[in-house]
Amino acid sequence: LAFSPCSWYDCSMEKKQKGLYVADVRKTYKGKEYCTHLIRRSYREGGKVCQETIANISDLPQEAVEIIRYILKGEVFVPVDQAMETIRSRSHGHVVAVRKMLHESGLLKMIAKTPTSRRNIIEALIIARILKPQTKLATNRWWHTTTLPEIMGVEDVDVDDIYDAMDWLVGQQKKIEQALATRHLENGSLVLYDVSSSYYEGSCCSLAEYGYNRDKKKGKRQIVYGLMADSAGRPVSVKVYPGATSDIDTLQDQIDTLKKSFGLDEVVLAVDRGMISNVKIETLKELGGIDWVTALRANSIKSLVKKGHIQPSMFDQKDLMEIYSEDYPGERLVVCRNPYLALERTRKRQELLLATERELEKIVKRVAAGRLVAESKIGEALGRVVNKFKMAKHFEFDIGKGRFSYRRCEESIAMEEALDGFYVLRTSVPEEKWPKEDVVRGYKSLSRVEKGLRTLKGVNLRIRPIHHRLEERVEAHIFLCTLAYYVEWHLRETWKELLFDDEHPGEHENGSPVLPACRSEGALHKASTQRTGKNPVHSFATLLEELGTIQCNENWIPAIPEIPSFFQFTKPNEIQKEALGCLGIDGDKLPGRQKNNLKSL
Repeated sequence: LAFSPCSWYDCSMEKKQKGLYVADVRKTYKGKEYCTHLIRRSYREGGKVCQETIANISDLPQEAVEIIRYILKGEVFVPVDQAMETIRSRSHGHVVAVRKMLHESGLLKMIAKTPTSRRNIIEALIIARILKPQTKLATNRWWHTTTLPEIMGVEDVDVDDIYDAMDWLVGQQKKIEQALATRHLENGSLVLYDVSSSYYEGSCCSLAEYGYNRDKKKGKRQIVYGLMADSAGRPVSVKVYPGATSDIDTLQDQIDTLKKSFGLDEVVLAVDRGMISNVKIETLKELGGIDWVTALRANSIKSLVKKGHIQPSMFDQKDLMEIYSEDYPGERLVVCRNPYLALERTRKRQELLLATERELEKIVKRVAAGRLVAESKIGEALGRVVNKFKMAKHFEFDIGKGRFSYRRCEESIAMEEALDGFYVLRTSVPEEKWPKEDVVRGYKSLSRVEKGLRTLKGVNLRIRPIHHRLEERVEAHIFLCTLAYYVEWHLRETWKELLFDDEHPGEHENGSPVLPACRSEGALHKASTQRTGKNPVHSFATLLEELGTIQCNENWIPAIPEIPSFFQFTKPNEIQKEALGCLGIDGDKLPGRQKNNLKSL
């Protein structure tokens, strides 16, 4: 049998074998050294210390001799399989990593300068939203599988306490957003703004209404929210609206926020083409201080072509040109042509045309077979087809009683093909401040806030579905997810070299901002080899899962029940050490054994 000494256990003197010990007697005989192991007893006789040899154990294996030596010193030995039991195991590494970034980003100080029970709950909810996004009830149950409750001091928190903290957070939202704006925005900054929506489960919340459903959830009410970010994509502010609110109707609130709440006199606002109207632009001109950059709709581009302002042949050698039009006084129009976008749109149109013709052929066969006779019924069948693929503008139809035929409208198709790959940017920023190349870069920066909305709605933070009944709780839920994205943004930036993310983005093919961005050599190398040096490349989610395998195990010694339970932590592997090192955490110095208290960590 193998035995394990509990040498760190401080035994009392009563458990020691008084006076007994192993003596090592070394002698040399014929030039060779011999060692004799004797069990001896020390005792006093007449005030004199005497020794008595009890046994000679030299013939025993050296391992047995050492065990006897330790036993006589008072050590306790038990079989290896009984030496220690793990009574509880919880994930720990990913909690430490996310909490570290939450503190390093400064967000926690913005929420509340001093620790309180409510701030601790909000901090725990932000960490949980990044690690395991789910309902608040499920979160309250899940986080006990990690060390989060002990570290944050929320072991006894229930769902009612969570809702109370969320209600408190709504009251702090304006102050937190002002602090974020002070840090990331200044006069002259580029501000990114976009709108999205998420479906709602239930019908109790006053914000839940039917509207344009981006989630393709038929029959579901929804909540609309607008996200404002700085030029790098860091979220600064979020505003919640009823589900039927149009994108244009949300813009005025953002202008008021920039002007009144954040105290910014001059900014450049980048918004999508569906977000701004001529009426709103006139309001911005009257207000002053708010420049904008957006894109024209397809109908407006066609109008410019008809008036001769845009001639596709001029872009055979160029992909970027600035024009002026009397329809847009005091504004600049930057015309761009992306050849890759043109090819993609041509391919997609051909696929939709072919798909439409396949469906139209089915109607032709039904009419020819006499199964579809009435003109109204033929029209109904036709409507279902053309509405499915949105290609009615490229076909001409002949419908009558028992008669149906169609043909492509080649002129319409050719006219649309001539404009494939074209888009026109519209801005009020003067040329001395933004050359035409910067106008393109400014508008393309919208992809960063769009990435934020995708992260909020996608698998990372999962803002949807929304279950809360009270309007304030819905606002708190969406704001909480936004704060979680703020922490995730900083984590991604810190871990770029470990992830598939490009560490040096921004370069474009031929140096043109119109063409797609090129991935750096480092990013291409990571994608092809699937490794960063010795370690595999991770996505953000899988890296968190990897860190989550650093476990906190609560152990005890069954053979010695007097010893209280203690914590032992999994030794980090190389990729875990590297990820923790990026956050300033020394993986080699993670605690190996701790008392029954995790709050000190």
